[in-house]
Order: sequence, then structure tokens, then C-alpha cells
Amino acid sequence: MKPSTKNQTEGVYHEAKGKIKETVGKIIDKPSLEAEGLAEKVAGKVQKKVGEVEKVLEE
Repeated sequence: MKPSTKNQTEGVYHEAKGKIKETVGKIIDKPSLEAEGLAEKVAGKVQKKVGEVEKVLEE
């Protein structure tokens, strides 16, 4: 698997996982879990964008 594809895939995974943590944190009223989810979601978005940039540079 190319690094760009791997970064995009992992980015989507972390973004989804973060969104779930954020939502669960809101539901159970646990701000630390909500913040952790938000951070992971943002990190996933960044990683996905890195993969997209790498893909453009590969071409």
C-alpha cells in the first residue's frame, strides 16, 4: 500500500473514531472523553490531508 493511501485510510479511521468518542463523551457528560475525541478527530483530518498531498506529489 502506498504511503499516501495508508495515511488517507488511517486518517479516515481516526476521524471516525474521534467522532464516536466525542459523541459518547457528550452523552455520558464526560468532558475529558469529549476532548480526547475532538483531538483524535482533528488529528485524523490532518492525517487524511497529508495523504491527499502525498498522492498529488506522487503523480
